[in-house]
Amino acid sequence: MVPAQNKIYLASKSPRRRELLRQIGIDFELLLLRDTLPRGPDVSEIVLPGELPDIYVARVTQEKASAAWKLMQMRRLPLRPVLAADTTVVLGQQILGKPASQTEAIAMLRQLSGQTHQVLTSLAVHYEDQNLHCTQASEVTFTTLSEAQIQAYCASQEPYDKAGGYGIQGMAARYISHISGSYSGIMGLPLFETTALLRQAGIRLP
Repeated sequence: MVPAQNKIYLASKSPRRRELLRQIGIDFELLLLRDTLPRGPDVSEIVLPGELPDIYVARVTQEKASAAWKLMQMRRLPLRPVLAADTTVVLGQQILGKPASQTEAIAMLRQLSGQTHQVLTSLAVHYEDQNLHCTQASEVTFTTLSEAQIQAYCASQEPYDKAGGYGIQGMAARYISHISGSYSGIMGLPLFETTALLRQAGIRLP
């Protein structure tokens, strides 16, 4: 079935994902889960024992998409594809989430300084009986940061709602010497992969 009005629901509060969807001309409406943790009984953002980063980010994303689909039905909203995404930063096998404090942000930037890490962004689209998903992986290399640079960056607001404690689209770009993969994926929504999943769900895109 072709989705109503060729429109989707975005189950994410990230302003960057909204900007990226608008960039490729996707008409969407926000469908937000609970703002504070836990998102609901069906979504656990706690890393399970032995869970690898790619498995973790895919699981959380699919749980968000399924929870948002149930929410849409519960609210009796028009049926449309639900898009959810989650991004995690991985150094070695260590998952770096969103820093909750300046101390955590400083510790993360010290770890990333002079290193190459992975950024995994998982996408899930739930529509009727379809559960489509994929994970896009990119690599980001930070130059070696001085303590003064770390302290100055972490004194800004930029690190605090972003996995790994930095935003490539912001001031952190000054410290990134190389990327490999998808710039939009590092921002939080890989546009090539997003387009492919939405087409599979019936969204008409040129």
